[in-house]
Amino acid sequence: MKTVYSINDTRDYIRRARAQGRSIAFVPTMGNLHDGHLSLVKKAKELADEVVVSIYVNQLQFGPNEDYDSYPRTFEEDQALLEALDVQLVFAPSSHEIYPEGAEHHTVVRVDALDGMHCGKSRPGFFTGIATVVTKLFNIVQPDYAVFGEKDFQQLCIIRKMVNDLMLPVEIIGAPIARAENGLALSSRNGYLSAEEKQTASTLYQTLSAARESIIAGDRNYDALHRDAFVKLARAGFKPDYFNIVSRHTLQPATLADKELVILAAAALGRARLIDNIQIDL
Repeated sequence: MKTVYSINDTRDYIRRARAQGRSIAFVPTMGNLHDGHLSLVKKAKELADEVVVSIYVNQLQFGPNEDYDSYPRTFEEDQALLEALDVQLVFAPSSHEIYPEGAEHHTVVRVDALDGMHCGKSRPGFFTGIATVVTKLFNIVQPDYAVFGEKDFQQLCIIRKMVNDLMLPVEIIGAPIARAENGLALSSRNGYLSAEEKQTASTLYQTLSAARESIIAGDRNYDALHRDAFVKLARAGFKPDYFNIVSRHTLQPATLADKELVILAAAALGRARLIDNIQIDL
């Protein structure tokens, strides 16, 4: 495994791989890797000859009161995990490499049609930061495939639309949510949870699953399901942000005509803001 820190070295590596006719799959991460990230890497290895993983904590997607400075950085441990999976290239740029004039003076990419709702409503600028850095990383790595987790469902939809609208030559692959035994979706921010909170956190997935079963059984009172979920989460100790039953394609509130749904949820528990979702086919 080779680790590089500059755009030029990354492009040189990709150029040599392309000259040998090798295909490229890419997994962008912010590091602090867990089994969820590793499942994305394993999927990437199924898709292409070369796997590139980036490790970069993107300051542009953090709000002024969010955890950019305290976000866990575990670079040596991350490298060991990726080497064990036989990843070919790790790209670990500095912020100066990605935003040489500073992030506050940078051209940005916005996907307005899918941004101002759900997480985008709660975290203004969050998806602009993601769309901007992912566009830059795609231009640097120029992969055939890029793998993203379905846990961040709104992010996945935004990246797919961005790639389609900007006609970027990369196929976006969604990978299933990796979960702990109690159902908790794996996330770097789970490290903020105490052992007791990790058990409580499974209530989020249980609440999603219960709403899914109600809908499959014929309940179409989505407003009531939303209210019931908020009550259940609050009683368990969460501070619910949203619990939205939406069309999987538009992310707009589901209507009775919609058959492909997703329930998107976010809630704070202790220091952690947890997100999760569950898909429904009617």
